[in-house]
Amino acid sequence: MAGTVHGVLTGYDGSPGSEEALTWAAREARARGAVLTVCQAWALGYPAPPTEVAAFELARRSGELTLAQGVRHAQAVMGSLEVRPLLAAGPAAAMLCECSGDAEMVVVGSRGHGGLAGLLLGSVSWQVAAHARGPVVVLRGHWRPAAGYVPGPVVVGVDGSAASATAAEFAADEAALRGAALLAVCALADSAGSLGGAGRLREDFDQAITRCEKGHPGVAVHRQIVDGSARDALLAAARSAQMLVVGSRGRGGVPGMLLGSVSQAVLHHAPCPVSVVHPR
Repeated sequence: MAGTVHGVLTGYDGSPGSEEALTWAAREARARGAVLTVCQAWALGYPAPPTEVAAFELARRSGELTLAQGVRHAQAVMGSLEVRPLLAAGPAAAMLCECSGDAEMVVVGSRGHGGLAGLLLGSVSWQVAAHARGPVVVLRGHWRPAAGYVPGPVVVGVDGSAASATAAEFAADEAALRGAALLAVCALADSAGSLGGAGRLREDFDQAITRCEKGHPGVAVHRQIVDGSARDALLAAARSAQMLVVGSRGRGGVPGMLLGSVSQAVLHHAPCPVSVVHPR
């Protein structure tokens, strides 16, 4: 989305996970030529100082210091491109979701400060992935280049749903941006319960990927149709991927659910960054 207010929007709380997300977001913004917005959401701590005014000032000042630290880190990666600080009063997930409609994408770490030990995904990351508008990238696994590192493809799950078609377009954009191949995966297991379901799924998959190929002629597109479950197929493909992209909900999702079961599974278990794409 050219001309968005926030460009690439990332949450930062000073934790190692948020610093990883900030570095990734800065590189993404630089590649896109977009603004990078660093958001620090502050709230009253516990236990609070003796007076409400003192609590307010202490929390705000702490937020300002943390945000300044994040901006300095981002500027070192962004160079001359613009970094915008955003200090917000309120819960981090709510603030990021509120701003997501004016951003090209939202980037968060898998876990920030305050998360329970052992959790695979923090509550803020989960809420943003479920409720934000547009693409949300959750930093998971290893993504930094290392000696002998060969960048893998961008992997996208496509099941013929409107959400997966949007995800496929985003994944193709990312592949073009990175000079990477696009691997589109379609799993037939979920179509077994409907007459002719597998055939229709194959047709919808082919049409969606053909549109991506026409819109991104410089991207090498590979198709993979498997008989097993989407969850297993995507997690297997993600082992060598630099990003895994899914729609927020597939064609078999339960009405009213913000995230489908496949999206939930890859958010918790993928070995690489995951993008959940919501229709705007």
